[in-house]
Amino acid sequence: MTTTIQQIEDFLALKRVAVVGVSRNPKELSYTLWQELRQRRYEAVPVNPATSEIDGQRCYASVAEIEPPVDGALIMTPPAVAERVVEECVGAGVTHVWLYGGFGGAGATSKTAIEYAEAHGVDVVARLCPYMFLPGTPFFHGLHAAGKKLTGSYPARG
Repeated sequence: MTTTIQQIEDFLALKRVAVVGVSRNPKELSYTLWQELRQRRYEAVPVNPATSEIDGQRCYASVAEIEPPVDGALIMTPPAVAERVVEECVGAGVTHVWLYGGFGGAGATSKTAIEYAEAHGVDVVARLCPYMFLPGTPFFHGLHAAGKKLTGSYPARG
C-alpha cells in the first residue's frame, strides 16, 4: 500500500473528522493536532474512551457513537488499537482513515489495519503526519517532509 498525494488531499478536503486517541494533555501531539484542525475550521470530533469531555467539547468513546457520523478518522492510537478502530470506522460507514505515523515510527499503522480498511473500500493514508501537508505549519514539519522526500518515502502524485 502506497499513499498518494491525491489520497492526502481527499482526506484534508473532508470537513468533519474524528480524531481517535486524542489526549487531554495539551502537551501531547494528538491534542495539538486536534486543536490545529479545529483552528483550521475542521469539525474535529475527539474520540477517547477514557473521558467524556476535552476542553468543553463532548468526547466520544468510539467512532460508532458519533452523531451525526464523521466523513473520516485520523487515528492516533497504538497499532493494535488502530486495528479495532478501523473495524469501527467500517461499521460506521467512514470511508477515509488516516493512520498517523510520526517521525521515524509507524504510529498507528499496522498491516492488518491497512488490509482490513482496503478490503472494505476505505481509503487509507498511512505512516504520515498531517502536519507535513497542512499549509503554514512550523518549519520542522517541513523538515520531516524533506526527510521523507530524501528517503523516497514521500507520497507521489497519482
